[in-house]
Amino acid sequence: MELSEKCAVVTGAGGDLGRGIALRLARAGARVVVNDKIEQAAQATVDLVLQQGGAACLHCADVTRSPEVEALMSFSAERYGGPHILVNNAGGIRDALVGTMTDENWDEILGLNLKAAFVCSRAALGHMRESGYGRIVNIASMAYRGNVGQANYASAKAGLVGLTRSLGLELAREGITVNCVAPGLIETPKSRALDEKTRTRLVRLTPMRRMGEIEDIAEAVLFFASDTSRYITRQILHVSGGFEGF
Repeated sequence: MELSEKCAVVTGAGGDLGRGIALRLARAGARVVVNDKIEQAAQATVDLVLQQGGAACLHCADVTRSPEVEALMSFSAERYGGPHILVNNAGGIRDALVGTMTDENWDEILGLNLKAAFVCSRAALGHMRESGYGRIVNIASMAYRGNVGQANYASAKAGLVGLTRSLGLELAREGITVNCVAPGLIETPKSRALDEKTRTRLVRLTPMRRMGEIEDIAEAVLFFASDTSRYITRQILHVSGGFEGF
């Protein structure tokens, strides 16, 4: 699973999961364009890639806004000749029960978790067609099967699964693959902030009886990004320790 001479755009790469993905792709030889709205966080990821001997640069953009995304993809083409690989990782949560969930909460989460993936994929397609290599990897969540207090997030991630299947069907004849990684309970600063009772309950619901690691997700992304998976498209890979949802 070697990615030398490939350009990978990773959205939301200033966050813990996106950073882990960017680092893993860079170790495989990819030249990584680190995207995040927060410049300081994105720069920290770039610095880590450079420290490990990889190639990376930063481009801040709001991935829900088409003009900024078009600029991101053009920058990637000028800098590294890509994108050959797009990892739609940007996301967020605004949890609330439906009765108290606001329109703003709904729109924000659908935009960040679903619209952004559509906008980025659309903008990347021309470059992938021109280069003759295209891998789109969407980062969903096991929440796509439904979760209390996350109607907006679960709907967005379920939509991302639908986008994966539809776009993969559209692009199959062109050799551009579209796949999805759905993480379960992963050890991150956010999960570490859960109270002990909640952590214990979630671990017990996971057949492996432990949390996964960011590296587990990054390895799955690398597989889908590489030529090893060239005959695999429209698939949803649960990296969840056997957890299949509530």
